[in-house]
Amino acid sequence: QVQLVESGGGLVQPGGSLRLSCAASGTIFSINNMGWYRQAPGNERELVVVISSGGSTNYADSVKGRFTISRDNAKNTVYLQMNSLKPEDTAVYFCNAQVLARDMWKYDVWGQGTQVTVSS
Repeated sequence: QVQLVESGGGLVQPGGSLRLSCAASGTIFSINNMGWYRQAPGNERELVVVISSGGSTNYADSVKGRFTISRDNAKNTVYLQMNSLKPEDTAVYFCNAQVLARDMWKYDVWGQGTQVTVSS
């Protein structure tokens, strides 16, 4: 059993910053990609950014230069630093991890989501 627990969402004014965290726990052997996705009301879930175990990243064009992803492999944790936030960044943000569990099965795991609201 593998779980992802997210934290750090909230309400922020335009131009402000937030930092999201996502910690994986359970019977983990290793984690490949970790990433953040978001879903705004009425929209489909979209990729924000993904980071490989080696640190390679892939950002959505809409967040390049404003958001920064990082991970601590020793803690099985991924972070998302969001700066210069815009109202259009408002969404539920979901953490995702591709986990190889100790039973040697691969799991695509999602967090429960954390609300980010950018509004004055």
